[in-house]
Amino acid sequence: MAEALRQAAAMLQRPGLVVLTGPPGCGRTTALREITAAVPGPVHAGGGLAMLQTVPALALSRAVRARLPADDVHLLAEAVRSRVRGGLLVLDDLHYADPATLAALPLLAARCRVLAAVRTPHRLPAGAVEALRQAAAGWIEVPPLDRAGALELARRNAGNLDEATLTAVVDRAGGNPLAITALARQAAAGRAASGPGIDQVAYAIATALADLPRPARTALAALGLLGRPAPAGLLGPGATDLLAAGLVVPAAVLLGSAPAQGAQGDELLLPVSSYVAETAAGLLDGPARVELHTRLAELTPPAEAARHLAAAGDLVAAHRRALVAADHATGGDRAALLLFACELDVPIDPRVRLAAADAALTAGRPSAAARVLQTGEPLGPEADVLRGEALLQAGDPAGARTAVRSVPDAATGPVLAARDRVLLLAELATDPSGAQDLAGKVNARHPQPSPGVAAALAAVQAHFRAPGWDVALAAAARSGDPLIARWSAWLLVEQLGADGRLTDAADAALAAARDSAAELAYGWQTRFTAAADWALALHGSLPGELVAHTAAPTAPGTRQAAPAVPGIEPGARADAGTSQSGVYTTGGPELSRAAGPQTAPGFATGPDRAHASDATSPPGMRGPGAGGGAVAAGSVVAARMWDGADGVLKRASNLTDRALPDEARGYATAAAALIEADTGLLAAARAHLDAAGVEHPATAWVAQETAWLDGQPERAAHSPAPGAAGLLAGLHAITAQWAAHDLGELSAAPVPGGLPGAARRTLTAWATGTGFTAAADSWRPVALRERIRCLLAAGVTDTDPARAVAALLSAEQLADAAGLTVLAGRARRGLRRHHVHRDTRSPRSGDQLTRRETDVLRLVAAGEPTRRIAGQLGISAETVDTHIRAGMRKLGARTRTEAAALAFATHPSETDTNETHKDGR
Repeated sequence: MAEALRQAAAMLQRPGLVVLTGPPGCGRTTALREITAAVPGPVHAGGGLAMLQTVPALALSRAVRARLPADDVHLLAEAVRSRVRGGLLVLDDLHYADPATLAALPLLAARCRVLAAVRTPHRLPAGAVEALRQAAAGWIEVPPLDRAGALELARRNAGNLDEATLTAVVDRAGGNPLAITALARQAAAGRAASGPGIDQVAYAIATALADLPRPARTALAALGLLGRPAPAGLLGPGATDLLAAGLVVPAAVLLGSAPAQGAQGDELLLPVSSYVAETAAGLLDGPARVELHTRLAELTPPAEAARHLAAAGDLVAAHRRALVAADHATGGDRAALLLFACELDVPIDPRVRLAAADAALTAGRPSAAARVLQTGEPLGPEADVLRGEALLQAGDPAGARTAVRSVPDAATGPVLAARDRVLLLAELATDPSGAQDLAGKVNARHPQPSPGVAAALAAVQAHFRAPGWDVALAAAARSGDPLIARWSAWLLVEQLGADGRLTDAADAALAAARDSAAELAYGWQTRFTAAADWALALHGSLPGELVAHTAAPTAPGTRQAAPAVPGIEPGARADAGTSQSGVYTTGGPELSRAAGPQTAPGFATGPDRAHASDATSPPGMRGPGAGGGAVAAGSVVAARMWDGADGVLKRASNLTDRALPDEARGYATAAAALIEADTGLLAAARAHLDAAGVEHPATAWVAQETAWLDGQPERAAHSPAPGAAGLLAGLHAITAQWAAHDLGELSAAPVPGGLPGAARRTLTAWATGTGFTAAADSWRPVALRERIRCLLAAGVTDTDPARAVAALLSAEQLADAAGLTVLAGRARRGLRRHHVHRDTRSPRSGDQLTRRETDVLRLVAAGEPTRRIAGQLGISAETVDTHIRAGMRKLGARTRTEAAALAFATHPSETDTNETHKDGR
């Protein structure tokens, strides 16, 4: 035991998740306390409660003592992280945690120290357990007490027993502390033990409960079956005996809140040990259990009553009660109730299946929606298109196409539109050329397309870059349906970026981020904010170059959202998120009264809705975000967002420290690492990339580029990462050409297709050995750093010394003005080969540091050795040492480290962007 505790404490010296497991009574809670005492830092202790398993994020709320936004898992994780920070998050009884808590833990494990305990056996979903195992730094089974420890515990609880009896108790208990305690006390009281083969812990509890009056045992069993607090009136006369025995307490005592009351004003009661209550329920025989479930069904709300009736075997009544409850529920609760009703072995009305699938789609459960519509007999065209939509979202475009093929052309307008939308997006995902032909037919069939069809047509236009594709996507991004708007806005941002229209992409992303912030859609807000920062980081700018600032226009009547703030205040609202209607609305008669064949009501607007899901969207449509502004010709990024590379670096670095969706983390990491690498902070860039933990085309290219900037061309000469397309594919190929040049491996690699003009011209220049200056001009509206790289290429490949020097001087001037330290160093090295020695300096003034001295000390502060500094700045190692000594003299420092620290303190404006963290960033 001691070794396991030391191992867990060692793992918790840094961010990570450690999980303790073991059977009831094994000492998990005691182990948690001992580990917590051995780990430094403040402790935030919470955990699940069996009676409140359905309360979202309760385990985390108890730990941080605050209400939390449970509807958005990334916002939930960020709200907890912002409160825990460097402390230790401790969660006991994780087997009673809700799905939101379980989903947030892997995200928290990347940023916080988390210690959790889970009882075995448990009923946690297999997927949730697998996610926890993958995220955990340690999954430790609490070992049983060794024989000496077990004997000592038995003696403490029953010191009057002889050694033979103590040995028998320890043998039967199997090292379980709870069983040892219970059996030792029973032996001391002169009671006989059970026969072999029985669960010793359950036996100990059952034996203890035998002393209770029957009404008290029934009341405790009722609590075990209910799985939540219950008023004394519901539990009956046995509640008083349970309170007297200390087996239950008022809910307010355990929850640390104001006294909670039931519907009749009775105080709510909770068992001190939920396992004891569950064991009491397990002691009931079959008839007694059915009787108790039936009685509880009469006393509980319809949602609970339905499950009690199902447990009692009355499936018809359970189905009816579930529909009644669904009529008064919304969101995920409604979906769960309708899916439960459809799982019962009773005849199911087709309209109920439609409603269940609709609710499941709205709740983000496309696989469940498709499953509930899969029956042995046809359910009609409405069900077919709904199942097709669900399969499309679940990542099965072929299955989606098959599901809707049977829908006839004579179907009603909304159903036909839904069918065509599914067919078009499924074709785009599997056969883009076929999608282009199909789009023409769909366009002719729907002269005034619904929003869903319009969004699908715009997606096809974007794929083939048909004229006006950006306008069509921008219009779809302003759709009144938030899900269509987010899906379309994200596709718009990515396609604009792939075309090299980076300022337009940033404009669209910022508009979408503003709308996401207004709707408290944290995950989508961070996704769009990160994409905007990436576009800005890659575009770059010279000081004072962006002077005109216009916001992207919005359609007349479009709601103007409040300005987005990168990273909304975590935990600002407990009900963060918005409730969206489903693909089909189920208005009209209540489901509990459904009877007779009729069309599902509310069908007019639903089937065309595009639902957002990263893993299920067609290729190139990686995820949703909020809808927002059209792309205006010549529009420029909002002034608030372009505050130089410094501002972009701060925002992107701030985002990477938060709990983010993978797409947002990829773009934010790429933005921060690119700026750091370009300004010479290569160690910080590598640290950012190593800590990202996600595979993303942008981070893959930045990693390749960082290796090249760091003088490691052998690590940069590789093919593009999977998923790289458009501009990113071109950048991968350009960096690979530079790496081949530096290695002396001249090759004419084929130019990939689908590249923006600037990237295509650059690769053509590499293939022909000429045309770099013209290619540099084509990068002017796209990316400043690539314009500089083209000038560098012209300087190192042109055989005319005059033209080569002119290109290198231009590259040096632009790189110095933009603060691109490494590219400026390469330009100076090229100039030295032509015997042009340049060392741009600030005017000397007494003890003021020159620009070069500041650059050198900044890299010293970043932990770079002299050799790397020399390579990055394009100067000799001796010159680096000269600058360091000059800086030490001017600052009165005795060491180079002290000089760097004083430079930070003395010149904060020069070093503000280079804040370093413990991980090297």
